[in-house]
Amino acid sequence: MAMAEADEERCLIEAGQKGDIAAFNQLVLNYQGRVYQVCYRMLGDAEGAADATQDTFFSVFRNLGRFRGGSFRAWVLRIATNTCYDVLRARKRRPTTSLDAALEADEAGRSLDPPDPGEPPDETVLRRELGAAIQRGLAELPDDQRLVIVLSDIQGLSYQEIAHITEANLGTVKSRLSRGRARLRDILKEMELLPSRYRHHGE
Repeated sequence: MAMAEADEERCLIEAGQKGDIAAFNQLVLNYQGRVYQVCYRMLGDAEGAADATQDTFFSVFRNLGRFRGGSFRAWVLRIATNTCYDVLRARKRRPTTSLDAALEADEAGRSLDPPDPGEPPDETVLRRELGAAIQRGLAELPDDQRLVIVLSDIQGLSYQEIAHITEANLGTVKSRLSRGRARLRDILKEMELLPSRYRHHGE
């Protein structure tokens, strides 16, 4: 984040902590896309992700006064992560039909992947097919491995930020990421949904 952006965000946070609703709403606008994507990738359905995103920002609003500096992005995503884990625990008590969830995930995944006007149609199709395959593969991973892949490979966070969000040490983060990536590749190959250009040469 550029220094000017960091200064602007700090001002918004301080104003929000003082009860400035307009400032808080701007923070929501700045982060709602990122939070929704994390929730969608963790939960696998658009409705659940939208609800979790809303719950996340309710919690951010209630707890903003407790934020004491550091990475606001990591702080918000830690709340989003905890919200998703609450949803996942509830789902395990009330499991849903996996096929329905997979179909919904495919459809919702397209809405996360807007078309690029400069991209050839066949490239768009391939990219969307890979995106849908990755989402189905992510759904097969343990929650902790799925989370670190989402935060690292999709959100682009550093190991240190991921460690803060997941409350794990760096070694654990790297181990989960390595195992998760390997398992995801195996799952995609088993599905025969990993395009050849994304595979290692010689496989």
